[in-house]
Amino acid sequence: MILTLILAICIGLLLGLLGGGGSILTVPMLVYVLHVPPKTAIVTSFVVVGVSSLMALIPHARRGHVCWKSALVFGLAGMLGAFGGGRLAGHFSGDWLMVFFGAITFLTGLAMIFKKAPSQPAVEQTLPMCPLQTPILRLLFDGILVGGLTGLVGVGGGFLIVPALTLLVGLPMPAAIGTSLLVIVMNASAGLSGYANHAQLDIPLMALVTAGAVMGSFLGGWLSNFISAAALRRGFGWFVMLVAVYVLFNALSWQLLASLELWQDDERAWRRGLAGLAALLALGLIGKRIHSRTPRSEALPMSPRHHL
Repeated sequence: MILTLILAICIGLLLGLLGGGGSILTVPMLVYVLHVPPKTAIVTSFVVVGVSSLMALIPHARRGHVCWKSALVFGLAGMLGAFGGGRLAGHFSGDWLMVFFGAITFLTGLAMIFKKAPSQPAVEQTLPMCPLQTPILRLLFDGILVGGLTGLVGVGGGFLIVPALTLLVGLPMPAAIGTSLLVIVMNASAGLSGYANHAQLDIPLMALVTAGAVMGSFLGGWLSNFISAAALRRGFGWFVMLVAVYVLFNALSWQLLASLELWQDDERAWRRGLAGLAALLALGLIGKRIHSRTPRSEALPMSPRHHL
């Protein structure tokens, strides 16, 4: 009981400090420490991370660090993706969902450690916290992808949302962190609705973990004024990678790998797999085109102003 509460406070602390990271700890904690079934752990993480993110959002909003327009565009697209991801999860076993979770967590940890944030020296002081122009197509596309991951494996997407808001919209780090909390709330709500038909919820456990996470989120929101988020993110990145390795070590088994041999003899499974790969390839091409064309279209109407 005490250990559960302490871990829940740490989850909320990360959400308040970094605008994400809670679900990366919530699911492994529930599965491997409290021995909760994977699907129940994922649906519980939606409630815990959603409620604690909502509480952590309050101090950020009071300081004016929430860009509501960007959050709504990104969040609405994310809700669509999260609902679809939650429905898609019904076609996978709990073991495979944990494998997906471990792989996504590992890649997230790598990105947190090695991906450098853009330097914003004096510009950050002169620009407003929330720019007037936002790349709508980019926000919609990336929101659907991040929301899909949220709905599939219970990852809130905070560590994907914060870099996206920083690089795509040009938000300063404080605004990206505050805005991501609102997006996480929206994604968690949609993911919960997608899981509603094929997962059970442990109400007492959910209440205890949520209460601890809420307490931690308030503390994290206050501490975010004094701690460097970049340094903390790098340190936490290494911890995330350790969690990912532990999850993959426990999720992968000979029985699970042997199930792939049965899948090879199933013609319908082959067709679904090829269709899935084709869909991923198409998404990659569409995303590349959107991300390469948007900056040009945004720069054209602004060029005459620079000549005036």
